[in-house]
Amino acid sequence: MMLSFRFGRLSGIIVVMMLAAGGIVIAQDGDLAQARDLYASAAYEDALSVLNRLRSSDHPAAQARAIEQYRAFCLLALGRSADAEQAIEAVVVAEPSYHPSNADVSPRVRSAFTDVRRRMLPGIIQQKYAQSKAAFDKKDFATAADGFKQVLAALADPDVAAEAAQPPLSDLRTLAGGFEELSAKAAAPPPPLPAAAPAPTVAAASPPRQAPPRIYASEDAGVEPPVTVNQTLPMYPGQVTMPRTGRLEIVINERGMVESAAMTTSVSAAYDTLALNAVRTWRYKPATMNGVPIKFRKVVQIAIRPTS
Repeated sequence: MMLSFRFGRLSGIIVVMMLAAGGIVIAQDGDLAQARDLYASAAYEDALSVLNRLRSSDHPAAQARAIEQYRAFCLLALGRSADAEQAIEAVVVAEPSYHPSNADVSPRVRSAFTDVRRRMLPGIIQQKYAQSKAAFDKKDFATAADGFKQVLAALADPDVAAEAAQPPLSDLRTLAGGFEELSAKAAAPPPPLPAAAPAPTVAAASPPRQAPPRIYASEDAGVEPPVTVNQTLPMYPGQVTMPRTGRLEIVINERGMVESAAMTTSVSAAYDTLALNAVRTWRYKPATMNGVPIKFRKVVQIAIRPTS
């Protein structure tokens, strides 16, 4: 009987804890709805106070984009453009495909979102391509197929139409399309076996599918590494009070242009975006093997020293 009594008390505690946790989520949903109502009634300072409180507390990941979205709306309405730009950047990082609805916001707000998306999307696309290619190399074909599909969708976004029409993004469109097809076929389950196999017939052999070009590195024998023509990193924004380091991994194609780039060690969110945008202008004399240009994976170490 004592064992049963203790178990009953424990169950009651668990139920109370679950109800309490549910109450937190409900309260947060109510706060977000309150912030929306305050924004709609032009009480921007009050709405911003509610959103900042939500932002600094634990909240479901699904709410993160909505919180930053309405913070950007309020900050723009209050004329705080620099703070609004940071909030928009957080929205774009969380959900690159998000566009404000024409019915909900003014042309000024849509323009602010468009400007930030045009600046950030090229770097996000290149980083997503690098992550998808890494999944492909690990034979995680389902993840790779989904990632390459997201790359292709982002490249079709009107805000990056001009960038997507020229290297390196135009090259990524071709590569992502090929890898997406290969990944999808590799991830698909094999077809079921027929109940009774028919007699074998002789069919013309289809030509083998050409494998994607190999990416070489400095440790591969017989490889002449690329020669740098232009590899300029951007200045760090703001004051540097302590040393910062980062690691940038790029793939240089047979024409000496950067095909993809990824920050494998972050410097800061703001600087990472600047660096990934800068790599589009880098140029090299391509790496070669036996005199033939090849793709080459290069690591660029970033060291930022304090401002004197």
